[in-house]
Amino acid sequence: MRLILNIIWLVFAGFWLFVAYTIATLIAFVFIITIPFGVASFRIGLYSLWPFGRTVIPQVDKGAGSTIGNVIWFVLGGWWLALVHLVTGVVLCITIIGIPLGIANFKLINVCLRPFGRRIVSVEMARALGAHGVIVSAEPRSALPETT
Repeated sequence: MRLILNIIWLVFAGFWLFVAYTIATLIAFVFIITIPFGVASFRIGLYSLWPFGRTVIPQVDKGAGSTIGNVIWFVLGGWWLALVHLVTGVVLCITIIGIPLGIANFKLINVCLRPFGRRIVSVEMARALGAHGVIVSAEPRSALPETT
């Protein structure tokens, strides 16, 4: 089912969202100081290209730096990317088939506005990590794959 949703998503929203995030990435890479914002933008762009089967969890070891980064991100480009998600979500909700995709688009606004201090992981890994990103299984942390 995830594959079918991802393919439908890719055709109707994912490609265009990825293009928007790629433009934001390229603009951020122009200035040396904003390269971390470009990396975050590209990471979210890849997530918005193929979102079903993955989720976003908070990183508990991030502090004030990620908060400051999120404020700067919001001012520089997060708000217009959130606007792209909002418009795309509303357009998708016009049809009955597009409603689940529109709702998924609205859920992406949260990570779009606050990308720092969050990890994009598979749903299975999120279950293993628990709600707060802390290991809840008996496996050592090195046994779980690292993703960023």
